[in-house]
Amino acid sequence: MTVEPGSILGVLGGGQLGAMFAAAARRLGYRIAVWDQDPDAPAHRQSDHSFTAAFSDLPTRKHFSSLVQAVTYEWENVPSDLCEWLEERHRVRPSSAVLRIIQDRVDQKQCLQSNHLPVVPFVAIGAPDQLMDAVKRIGIPSLCKTATSGYDGKGQWPIRQNSDVDEVARTLRTLERSASRWILEQLVAFERELSVLVVRGANGECRTYPVVENRHARGILRMTLAPAPVSVQVTARASDLARQAVDVLKGVGVFCVELFHTPDDRLLINEIAPRPHNSGHYTLDACTVSQFEQQVRAVCGAPLGEVRQWSPAAMVNLIGAEMQAVTSGQAFKDLLSLPGAVLHLYGKTVVRAGRKMGHVTFLGETREAAAEPAHRLLARLAALSAVPPA
Repeated sequence: MTVEPGSILGVLGGGQLGAMFAAAARRLGYRIAVWDQDPDAPAHRQSDHSFTAAFSDLPTRKHFSSLVQAVTYEWENVPSDLCEWLEERHRVRPSSAVLRIIQDRVDQKQCLQSNHLPVVPFVAIGAPDQLMDAVKRIGIPSLCKTATSGYDGKGQWPIRQNSDVDEVARTLRTLERSASRWILEQLVAFERELSVLVVRGANGECRTYPVVENRHARGILRMTLAPAPVSVQVTARASDLARQAVDVLKGVGVFCVELFHTPDDRLLINEIAPRPHNSGHYTLDACTVSQFEQQVRAVCGAPLGEVRQWSPAAMVNLIGAEMQAVTSGQAFKDLLSLPGAVLHLYGKTVVRAGRKMGHVTFLGETREAAAEPAHRLLARLAALSAVPPA
């Protein structure tokens, strides 16, 4: 059954992803209830109903549930028990079962591996004392991560030499009260980091956006090139692999499948996000239907939209104080004068190092034409900030 315009859609989480989902939903005639404990979260300003209590608060759960006809979430660190509770009463997409698998990196990789999908080699770690044995199995260099939570480089510890093992183990011991297990992954030598947005409907229909290339700095996405500068064959393989991964999960909604493309032409799945993704922000300006509208359609059971990209694009994140630096005085005029620039600011009032404050999408006749002003902006930002260019 389709949830029709005029209905209230519930969003768990009120950051920029929730705000952009809300904007897409309102344009289609839906009303929005946002639940985020931060009263200043950007999505609250796009909502018809705002909730700021703790997610565990039962009266708020009941009030939220009484208003909404369908529910989604803006990121994967919302409580799965809340989604399960809401699911007994409403449509929640992606489902709580999908969320539980994706929330735990070990469970996620084991699910993919058991379905014969290629993943980065890994070992689960149940206690800090198991780290040494895990390193012997995976080798050096490797990367230790929390099994749950962590994003944009947080909760990760590289092991590049033998002396790092004891240091990382000591760090894990300090975290034993807040984390029950970790994952050690091989630090893969890759040629490119790629990602694919997959939209999947309740009837199993899948659509994939063009494969994009992502460039990171200090664990944070710096720049996305769409489409990626890879061969037709790699594009087809990456799209097919991403579609298979989402089919395995039986997920309904928008998913981002992150991949490594290695020098020997392998594709390895890194992680899956059960939601719209930073690397898909270019779809707001360069595609017929954005990733956020697709999320609305999938949640509501409406027909999925086209995934056609009508213009090559390059997206650059504005991180921390960079937002203020490029939106004041002459710098603001210079930014908007760059060819093909489309500026998106998220309305966050608190600036922190590493916090995503906005992004700029550059459109061009070719990928190179879109990338050129993006690199000019990155060079300016590098002169202003501690974050290096992509």
